[in-house]
Amino acid sequence: MIVMINGAFGSGKTTQAENLAKLIPNSMIVDPELSGYLLRELIPDLMRQEHERSGDFQDLDLWRVLVVEVAKMVKLKYNRNLIVPMTLYKPYNFNYIKDAFEKLDKVYHFTLMASKASIHERLTIRGDTVGGWQFQQTEKCLSALQASVFSEHIDSEKLNADEITQYILKQIELQ
Repeated sequence: MIVMINGAFGSGKTTQAENLAKLIPNSMIVDPELSGYLLRELIPDLMRQEHERSGDFQDLDLWRVLVVEVAKMVKLKYNRNLIVPMTLYKPYNFNYIKDAFEKLDKVYHFTLMASKASIHERLTIRGDTVGGWQFQQTEKCLSALQASVFSEHIDSEKLNADEITQYILKQIELQ
């Protein structure tokens, strides 16, 4: 099984991934940000195509390919349930990754939603620079993630972390 935990930066994805990893047997977290960090270091700005110079590694064409290949190799080598926390708000990237994941295993996708004020408060508490890149992405992400393609939506303001974890476990039939 692959559990995708989507949402804006600060919505609670990492907390949920960590909670689920403790409760889903034979599971591990595969974080797509690590693929992004690798590509950002590996491919100099001058080599990147114009559309890849946005500052968002999800705009690197190889990012979505690498995310899928890493998940595929981990599934094949270690036969684990994967928990994949990511801020994935561009439908093209989302569809590419989700479709490829569905060829590997059963996929569950959840999008954590919260208000801009709550997201900014959480980002501040975790130590992100106020006004920094994550803050600048909030409105764009929240707006895009409203789309039905990103369902199932979970309100991470109304439910606490444990309630969200239990809800997800119920949806994937592990409770």
